[in-house]
Amino acid sequence: MRLFIAAYPPPEVLDHLVSHVSALAVGQPREPGRSVRLVPPERLHLTLVFLGDVPEAKLPPAKAAVAGSVARWIAAHDRRARLPCIRIGGGGRFGRGRFTTLWAGVRGDLAVLGDLVADLRRELRAAKLPFDAKAFRPHVTLARPGDRLPDEDLATDLKALCDYQGPDWPVASIDLVESHQGPNITYDRLAAFTLHP
Repeated sequence: MRLFIAAYPPPEVLDHLVSHVSALAVGQPREPGRSVRLVPPERLHLTLVFLGDVPEAKLPPAKAAVAGSVARWIAAHDRRARLPCIRIGGGGRFGRGRFTTLWAGVRGDLAVLGDLVADLRRELRAAKLPFDAKAFRPHVTLARPGDRLPDEDLATDLKALCDYQGPDWPVASIDLVESHQGPNITYDRLAAFTLHP
């Protein structure tokens, strides 16, 4: 099983982002063979922790690790009654040429969100589960156009992403998600965890 832990934007935030992306060059319909691999709206998410390939027998410990981390996080933050409040804003690219990936940034209570990510990693480590330990760089992947988008269109899209500001939203829940790879990637949300009592 290929697993990750994610926060999904609420519908109004998702609609705002999708509307913005649809006006970009990367959001325009493409002829066959020229796909820019635009991420469909139902798959847009913020990855908190990527576990990667996990044996199916480890799914119950993975759920327990996330549940334990969330319970401790709630207890520690209950007195402040504060959920991380974030917004999708800004953006950029990873890679160049055929490896180009366009992403939207995340702004707001990133220190609070980072605390949650650290708690999740601590629990996964204690449960002897794998995860990507790279520095947390919150973003929402929008497309993987590679070199199929002309340079001038890419530059215009990057400028529009840098100027983008979506609505604020509190991260009220997170999901343990299974990713099914292949020509038509799909995600199954295996368990949801609420971040408030």
